[in-house]
Parts: sequence; C-alpha cells; structure tokens
Amino acid sequence: MTAFFADSHPGHKRSHNEDSFEADADRGLWLVADGVGGHANGEIASAIVRDTLVRDLAAGELLVDAIRHSHQEILNEIAKRPSSNMGSTVVAMHLEDNDFEIAWVGDSRAYLFDGEKLRQLTRDHNPVSEMLARGAITPEQAAQHPERNVLSQSLGVSDSIQVNPERVRGEMHRGEQILLCSDGLTDELSDAQITQLLREHATPQAQGQALVKAALDAGGRDNVTVVIVGASASAPGHAQSFPALQPGEDAQFSEESARTSKRHDRLVWVMLTIMVVGALFWMLR
Repeated sequence: MTAFFADSHPGHKRSHNEDSFEADADRGLWLVADGVGGHANGEIASAIVRDTLVRDLAAGELLVDAIRHSHQEILNEIAKRPSSNMGSTVVAMHLEDNDFEIAWVGDSRAYLFDGEKLRQLTRDHNPVSEMLARGAITPEQAAQHPERNVLSQSLGVSDSIQVNPERVRGEMHRGEQILLCSDGLTDELSDAQITQLLREHATPQAQGQALVKAALDAGGRDNVTVVIVGASASAPGHAQSFPALQPGEDAQFSEESARTSKRHDRLVWVMLTIMVVGALFWMLR
C-alpha cells in the first residue's frame, strides 16, 4: 500500500472551503481541485472536477481527457445556474507501480521531493508564470506580483476558455515523494520553507500536518489543501537500500564467504612462509 497523506483546511479568512481532493491508493489517483476564488459556487466546481476524474479513471479514460470532460461538466452545471460562473483548477496524479503521470490546469501545483531537494513539476497557468519562464521577472518578483493569482486557463467559468491540460510523466524512486497542493499553501510558504518542513518530519502525515499548520500560522488567507504521496527518505525502513535476499541466498553467500576467507588465509600463510625463508637465507649468507 502506498503511503500518503491528504487533508484540507478552510483557512482563517474564508467562511467555507472551496477546495476538493481525492486520495485513492487502490486506484492510484490523487488530486487537488481549487474552486476559483471570487466566483460563486467554487466548491461545487471543484467537487465536479473530483467526481469526474474518479468516474473517468475508473472507466479507463486518460487523465488529460478526464480533465477536459470535467471542464464540460462544470459548463453543464453553469447552464442550470444562470447567475453562476463557477470554475476550478486541478492538479492530478495517476500512479501505476512506480510510474506516474501528472496533469493540471491552473495554478494548483505538483512538486517532487527526493529527501533533500524540492522540484516543481508543474507550471502555473497565469501570465506571471509565463513572464517568469521568459526571464522577464525574477522568482522573487513573481512571488509578490499583484496578478500572480490571475489565471490564463481554468476549468469551467466560460465556454470561451480553451482548456489544454499540461502533463508530465516520470518514475518515483525509493524515498521520493510527490506533493500536490492548492495555492493556499504556496501563497503562504516559499519553496525553501516547504523543503525545510518536509526534511524535518519522517512520515507523510507528520509532513502534511506541519505544512498545513505553517500555512495557517503564516496567515491562512485561503483554503489550504495538501496531498503527499510516498514514504519519505527518512521514514523507518528507508535507510536500507539493499535489495531483499531471495530464499537460499543467505546460505550461498555464507558458503562463498567461507571459501573466500579460506583462500585469503592460505595466501597469507604462503606470503609469511616466503618472507621467513627469505629472512633465513639472508641471515645464513
């Protein structure tokens, strides 16, 4: 069973939680969906995204296709609510064995943590992120930019939006973890702060709880959702990286070790004998 943590908190400033998440180790599906702030019924939109991905992945659909379907499902709901322009972001991971696929729309993020370093796998869909990618602004300027939460792509909101989910694929190695989160975490904590908290705690539960608490302590101005997949490098049992021995390997290893030891002993005695004979020969000359 894959180790994981998942939780969401409304924060200190919002009266309700518009985030949704899924954590299904049996299906290998984890996701975070953030109802677009300032739009009515954001919590409904994020729940539609979650439910659509769960349904479509169970039916064998591809992750990016399920995300596109969720966009249409939100638009269908908007049609029933003339005053609504609800929307949502999503970042979702499908894990099979050690192979993962991550797809996203919006500014909810995915990170890879290897026990020491944190690497962002996703790129925010907003103009500020695009300026950062072009080198027009620095990461520090991007973090403080007044339009950093303005999205260039989201699910729902309007049928004029062209949804083009991005995706990355990779392989999770022993001791690596994937962090999925809403911007309620990354708006409050820097990557350096997130890295430090992940390093300081040994289990996904302890890491996740520490991240949520730190975001709340930093202000908690938005809903905070955190999903962590995989056991940390410092978790019990992860310090040893040698493969497990197969039945019979212990005995074979012991016998081979004994033979090697005997050969070594014989070699030592031969060398000592040669040295003694050489010394005697030198003394008797």
